[in-house]
Amino acid sequence: MATTKAKSPLNGASETIESVVTASSDALKQGLDKAVKSYDNVASFNKATLEALMQSASVTTKGIEALNAETLAFSKQSLEDAVAATKAALTSRSIQELVEVNSDFAKSAFDSYIGQFTKMGDMIVTLAKSAAEPLNGRTAALVDVIQSARVA
Repeated sequence: MATTKAKSPLNGASETIESVVTASSDALKQGLDKAVKSYDNVASFNKATLEALMQSASVTTKGIEALNAETLAFSKQSLEDAVAATKAALTSRSIQELVEVNSDFAKSAFDSYIGQFTKMGDMIVTLAKSAAEPLNGRTAALVDVIQSARVA
């Protein structure tokens, strides 16, 4: 008589537990790998963003220095022009000559101020564009990071 060995209910439960533990272990490993990869991506993104901020700050600092130098040079020239006009006015021999000196100075000063304001405005616009450029690149990179996170 052949004896058939019956499968014990414990054997089936043991196999089920093993498969659940294996699947859980694999899922945990995949989750940890994904988390580590995400952390590396975030760290890399943050490092690049910090570098972009530093580059933008450097450009801004240099631009402000250039604006300050331009303002100082213009102020110095304006003061020299005012002193020259004052000397010319004080040495005027007639009211007519005084009015002409004053009129010429006023016209020259007005033209100079308008030209300087235009120049400073152009410098500020250029500075703003230059300072924003590294940050614009980071915005595009952020969109890429978000899209890759959604896909993963």
